Amino acid sequence: MQQTIQDFLSRQRKVWFFNVRGDLIAGIVVALALIPEAIAFSIIAGVDPSVGLYASFTMAVVIAFAGGRPGMISAATGAMALLTVTLVAEHGLQYLLAATILTGIIQLLFAWAKLARYMMFIPRTVLVGFVNALAILIFLSQVPYLVDGDTTMWALVAAGLIILYGLPLIPGYPKLLPPPLVAIIALTIVVYFMGLPTLEVGDMGEMPSGLPVFLFPDIPWNLET
Repeated sequence: MQQTIQDFLSRQRKVWFFNVRGDLIAGIVVALALIPEAIAFSIIAGVDPSVGLYASFTMAVVIAFAGGRPGMISAATGAMALLTVTLVAEHGLQYLLAATILTGIIQLLFAWAKLARYMMFIPRTVLVGFVNALAILIFLSQVPYLVDGDTTMWALVAAGLIILYGLPLIPGYPKLLPPPLVAIIALTIVVYFMGLPTLEVGDMGEMPSGLPVFLFPDIPWNLET
């Protein structure tokens, strides 16, 4: 019995605690970046920022227990935000929720049919084109904020870019300290203690004040839908 318990604990350590330091660093980076990222993607998709925050929180918690795989995005992603713009504009939020459920069902069917192996037949040029187009569209969605920005915003943007691209060039810079994490913490401290006038997260939309409520989408459940 004791040996069985020890084997169980050993397996759990290998599954959950084999990379504690890396998981903690990744978790801190995601926790700090997820809020503005979710709000930005919500604006791109045409929904209230609270929708993106609720969705990102729910996905992060679920995937922490359900498991994932390397390279898997389990939070807000621009690829989905850009594809749902027209759907939200023409049919509203309820249809977006229904489309999300349908997307999950299709992914389960793909997994059951083991269709992931056919990804090797997609040309690399298609993947590169998709990622580049995604980056361009996300950048264009942020152009109005850049155009209307003041000197303070441009200075913070420049400082962020210097940190992101400059730190890895320093000899002996520790690889376990991600430059994005340094940029977020450093610029946040500068803005807070210097009292710089910047656009805050709360200025982008109403923030949720409680946990989300799980309901079925309020749409007609028929073949036409």
